[in-house]
Amino acid sequence: MDFNKLILKWYDKNKRNLPWRKTKNPYNIWISEIILQQTRMQQGVLYYNKFISRFPNLKSLAKSDEKDVLLLWQGLGYYSRARNLHSTAKYIYNELDSDFPETYENLLKLKGIGDYTASAIASICFEKKHPVLDGNVFRIISRIFEIYNPIDVSESRKIFKKKALDIMPKKRFGDYNQALMDFGSIVCKPVSPLCTSCEISSLCVAFRKNTVTKLPVKSKKIKVKKLFFDYFLIRNNKKYFIERINEGIWKNLYQFPAHTSKTKKNKKTLNKFFSKKFLHDSIEMELINSEFIEHNLSHIKIKSRFWLVSNKINIKDGIFTEMLDQYPMSKLMHKFIEKYGSKLSIS
Repeated sequence: MDFNKLILKWYDKNKRNLPWRKTKNPYNIWISEIILQQTRMQQGVLYYNKFISRFPNLKSLAKSDEKDVLLLWQGLGYYSRARNLHSTAKYIYNELDSDFPETYENLLKLKGIGDYTASAIASICFEKKHPVLDGNVFRIISRIFEIYNPIDVSESRKIFKKKALDIMPKKRFGDYNQALMDFGSIVCKPVSPLCTSCEISSLCVAFRKNTVTKLPVKSKKIKVKKLFFDYFLIRNNKKYFIERINEGIWKNLYQFPAHTSKTKKNKKTLNKFFSKKFLHDSIEMELINSEFIEHNLSHIKIKSRFWLVSNKINIKDGIFTEMLDQYPMSKLMHKFIEKYGSKLSIS
C-alpha cells in the first residue's frame, strides 16, 4: 500500500480530538495554527479555547484593542504572533470585506502567515493541494526515505517540499496534512519513536537500516546570547510606574523601567543610567531579589534583578498604577510578581 494511503488509514483510526477540527472555518484554523507555533499541544488547546471564547470570529478580533489581545496572549510568548494576528484580522475585515483568502498564494501575502500556515489553511479549509512542512513532517520524510540533507538549510527545504508534494494523495489534502502532524507527534517522535508498533515501518528506509535516531539532520546550532536586565520599581503611594516597550521581543507589552546589558552592571552604573533617563539626581535603591530571576528564550538567556527606588520621582509621561494585572506583561515580569508581589503590595 502507498505511504499516503497508510497514513490516512492510520489517521482515521487514531486522529486526535482537537477543538478546531470540528470546523473548516479558516478563522478558527488560522488561530489554531498561529497558537501552536512554538507551543505544546496541551497548552495550545487551552489558549485556543480561551481565544475563541473571547474573540469568536474575525469581526470581534478586528474590532478589539491590541492591548486586550496581548493580555489574553500572556504566557504564550513570541508576542509578535499576537500582534500579527490582530493586524491581519483588521486587514481582512476592513480591506477584504471579511473575505478570507482561499489560495496559498494570497494567504502568503498576509502578515504573520508563512509557508506552513498558508499550506495548512489552504489544504484544511479549501482542499488545495499544498503540503505542510513542520518539524513533524521533516522528521517523517527524512526517516521514511533516509534523507540526510540538513532540514535547516534552504536548499534542503526545497528537496523536502518536492518530496512532500510528490507523495500527497489525490484527495483529502487537509486530512493528509493533519495526519502527518498527528503521526509525527504520536508515533514518529523526535525521541523514542514507536518504530516496533508503527504501521508504516515496512516502508521506512531508516527503520530497515537502523538509522532512525540519526534523522533528521540539523547543521546549525542556535547561538544563545546572555543578557542582564535590571528593573527599577518606582512607587508613588501604592502605585507603581510602568512603561510600554516600543521595540524588540516584548514590543507593546508593559514593564518597570529597565536597563539592559551584556554584562552585569554595578550599582553606580545603574544609578547613572537612572539619573540620565529620568533627569533625577542620585537615587537610593534597594535590591529586592538576592538571586537572579532567570528567564530563557530560544535565543536569549536573561538574568534579571529588581531594584526598589526609595526616592520620590516626579514623572510626567507614563503610567502609575496599582492594577498591574490589567496590562499585558512578559513572563519574566510575571515570575517576579508571583514571587515578590505580595511583599511589595503588587497585584
